[in-house]
Amino acid sequence: MPCGPSPETRHPIAGQTRLVYLKNIITNPNIIVGDYTYYDDFENPENFERNVRYHFDFIGDKLIIGKFCSIASDVTFIMNGGNHRTDWFTNYPFPVFGQGWEAAMPDSWPNKGDTVIGHDVWIGYGATLMPGGRGGMGRSSRRKQW
Repeated sequence: MPCGPSPETRHPIAGQTRLVYLKNIITNPNIIVGDYTYYDDFENPENFERNVRYHFDFIGDKLIIGKFCSIASDVTFIMNGGNHRTDWFTNYPFPVFGQGWEAAMPDSWPNKGDTVIGHDVWIGYGATLMPGGRGGMGRSSRRKQW
């Protein structure tokens, strides 16, 4: 008796290369994806990580996506590296450019924590998820911003 495709399969639907089980193509150790979560992309699903924006190693935040999630094309995840200080005299991030400006480096940058998507979540076409967002089990998002 068949028991479904293996979660280790890259393309779980025969002949459909625009849809992948996401965990099998991720290379960034700060992106963690559960079994059977799929990503569908109009152009090339192998480029999923380009949609995880401002995800810098020195910040260390994680994108955690649960099992059995459905992620549509053009979904964007904004990570903590996109945050700017709003309690300074300027929003410009002088310290990150170095060459003497690093002397103004703060003890910490704004960080809203890991972005966590629960199990069985549908993220619709073109949705944008903000840093530190939490999507509960069974949630669906068709909005442009979460």
